[in-house]
Amino acid sequence: MQASHPTKNTVFTAAVIVAALGYFVDIYDLILFSIVRVESLKTLGITAPAEVTNQGLFLINMQMGGMLLGGILWGILGDKKGRLSVLFGSILLYSLANIANGFVTTIDQYAWLRLIAGIGLAGELGAGITLVSESLPKEKRGYGTMIVATIGVSGALLAYWVAKFGWRNAYFVGGGLGLLLLLLRVSVLESGMFQQVQAQTGVSRGNFLSLFTNATRLGKYLRILLIGVPLWFVVGILVTLAPEFGRELGITGEVTAGLAVFWCYFGLVFGDFLSGALSQVWHSRNKALLVFLGFCAAMVATYLIMLRGATPTQFYTVCFVLGISVGFWALFVTVAAEQFGTNLRATVATTAPNFARGAVVGLVPAFKYLSEQWGFLTGALALGGITLVLAVWAVRTLPETYGKDLDYVEE
Repeated sequence: MQASHPTKNTVFTAAVIVAALGYFVDIYDLILFSIVRVESLKTLGITAPAEVTNQGLFLINMQMGGMLLGGILWGILGDKKGRLSVLFGSILLYSLANIANGFVTTIDQYAWLRLIAGIGLAGELGAGITLVSESLPKEKRGYGTMIVATIGVSGALLAYWVAKFGWRNAYFVGGGLGLLLLLLRVSVLESGMFQQVQAQTGVSRGNFLSLFTNATRLGKYLRILLIGVPLWFVVGILVTLAPEFGRELGITGEVTAGLAVFWCYFGLVFGDFLSGALSQVWHSRNKALLVFLGFCAAMVATYLIMLRGATPTQFYTVCFVLGISVGFWALFVTVAAEQFGTNLRATVATTAPNFARGAVVGLVPAFKYLSEQWGFLTGALALGGITLVLAVWAVRTLPETYGKDLDYVEE
């Protein structure tokens, strides 16, 4: 009996470490395109500013579209085949796609590989958070997911520095890191909760459509999706298009997407740690989410209204604080995992963040339309306001999940 406790602690630790490192590589690859967008497109012959913007948005949509497809695929597999098979299968797919991405010579090749990479990138976070949530004691799982997020989002910082050695090399490094991570597979065990449900007959697992056949489940699921959209409005619109916003705001020096992403994700490291810790200290996921959504609203307004004629240093400082304000990403995924039973948990925890990320596919044309009607800055302000109001409503109407027992199934 005495030997069982160290073994259990080792299992917990291995699950958290592998999920965190997997998310680290996931974020590295996910954000890399935003960092190398301009340089890579110029290498492929796209040099006109308007075309760089348009082709960049097209490639972002391809990547995010892949994540929408991958979210459904990996989510279903996570509940049918297991959390580990998704965790490592997704890492393998996006690693190979990113290595291939380093060899592209045309926009079409770039687009298809962004789609494939997006499918791969869709699986890691949901599977990792589900595995950690089901492996840790219910009073401590918030700390586990906090560690996963804090380590994971720092992958964007590495992407920025590696990109300095060339965008093709940056893709090679990302793919290589993912393949190295697969070596850690032997140290991680499958979720005990999943294995118990797997052994039961008559329990439907990974039935994605069942989310839409019950009004209560559907309502919870849609509200969860709304919580994650503001983050991807900030990252996918405000930060990815930082050079364009810099010109509109009259920033006194050059603004690069790479530095904007770097500072935003540097802020996210602190935000994810702080939001996760507060949810544990306050014993409330919802209270922490509401505080951060209010903080995000204030920073979006600061970015779009208060930075006219600012210096690049001031601009990047706001990007950093904006990153802190949207550092509720892992808390959002944790809430998604905690809202549903074991037979649907991976499906929800994997599809929810990817549908939220994939919301960029809808946010981009919405932003284009609003900016044409009201102007670049006012259009962004209106769109950000809509996403934040809906997210606040969603949090206020969702059940609290701190300390919830997760050992149950959805009927």
